Amino acid sequence: MESQSFSEKSYWLSTRDYAPGQPLSADIDVDVAIVGGGFTGLCTAYHLKKKEPGLRIAILESEVIGFGASGRNGGFNMTLFGLTLGITALRFGKRKAREAHLYMEKAVDLLRDLVAELDLDCDYEHPGFLRVATSEKYRARILEEIELAHKLGLGGIEWLDKAQLEREVRSPMYLGAWWEPRCGILNPAKLAWSWKAVITRMGVAVYERSPVAEISRQGGKVVLTTTRGRVRADKAVMATNAWSHFFPQLRTKQVPVWTHIVLSEPIPEQAFAEIGWQNRQGIEDARNLVHYYRLTADNRLLMGGRDVSVTASGDDMDQDLSPPTFAGLKEDVRQLFPALKDIRFTHEWGGPVSVPLDMAPALGHLGDKNVVYSLGCVGHGVSLTHLNGKTLSDMVLGRQTDLTDVFFVNRRTIPWPPKLLRNMAIKAIMGYMHWEDRRFDAPVADPSIPSQERTAP
Repeated sequence: MESQSFSEKSYWLSTRDYAPGQPLSADIDVDVAIVGGGFTGLCTAYHLKKKEPGLRIAILESEVIGFGASGRNGGFNMTLFGLTLGITALRFGKRKAREAHLYMEKAVDLLRDLVAELDLDCDYEHPGFLRVATSEKYRARILEEIELAHKLGLGGIEWLDKAQLEREVRSPMYLGAWWEPRCGILNPAKLAWSWKAVITRMGVAVYERSPVAEISRQGGKVVLTTTRGRVRADKAVMATNAWSHFFPQLRTKQVPVWTHIVLSEPIPEQAFAEIGWQNRQGIEDARNLVHYYRLTADNRLLMGGRDVSVTASGDDMDQDLSPPTFAGLKEDVRQLFPALKDIRFTHEWGGPVSVPLDMAPALGHLGDKNVVYSLGCVGHGVSLTHLNGKTLSDMVLGRQTDLTDVFFVNRRTIPWPPKLLRNMAIKAIMGYMHWEDRRFDAPVADPSIPSQERTAP
């Protein structure tokens, strides 16, 4: 059990009062048991209940709803699958890269529409997305990504040149941007808690502070054992993402990697006018270890990314604080937006994301068709988890649909090697990503002279 209050785990988790529900305290029988009370588990329960209202469903959450990545992320409802479109195409082929992007478009639209339909209280806005170029090399990288998107027949993505971008948001580092209207921003903890309210009204039992210690199969049932009770289920859903390695059947499919965030006080009116961020888009840059940033409902600046932390042991899930990364992120804010050179930062936090070796999500059956899993959001899971919940519901019900037919359902994941080799692999991957970012971060020769703009493909 975490000694730290859950409300201290992120700014989002402190933005409204939340009373955790009761833990499991007896043995129960259900049709479907779901391990994990983040977006994946919550949305799977919702879609199952919507399709089969008579199902008895229980969610078992080891801490409180939204405690993991679902309550600590940047709050982007966006189309990115894995790391980049280009890397997905390189790993799986262009046809599957297109399929992944179209899946993510469905995911973004689904979440946006569910927020409106169910009146989910999460400060939702849909201002679009900018992937900004902060050096000539990143500019070339983004243009190549746009060209690939267009070759794959993907729409809704275009290049903004430096002058066009300045009309949206101003930074002396910006040379242009990928522009995509299909993106929302939200308060993820409030979204998770709103989902809990929705599904409990539908009849889903939610047990918090009920960690699952063991999963076994007995007499055709899946049995989940907690400290104070057991759940016997016909089907089980492992919605555990970055905590998946605690279960032997999932141990080699992913590792947890920590990303970190700083949050400013509300931006003063004069500084906000200088930046000109009136349309409030979500923003990322094109680094391997990206910066991601956006505005909150009260115009605080959230800045995350820059570097990641990886646990050496694999079982230590307390890597939330990284003073060097926090200091670097604050300096990055001042460099990007000189008008914020005196801004005060009020919050710092981190959280784990789930990373398979090939940097792409995976859903599947575990052992037999009575247990399904989802993991590997790679830091872009807000939209993905919502559609994955619908996909998992089809898998639990044994239905073959356009969602269950996508290539990353029941795909063979590349296993992470044993601990020593795994740590060597992580160091090698991270070393290369840092090296390439340093090379690409090289500034333009003279930022005062606009570079010749290339027409987007």
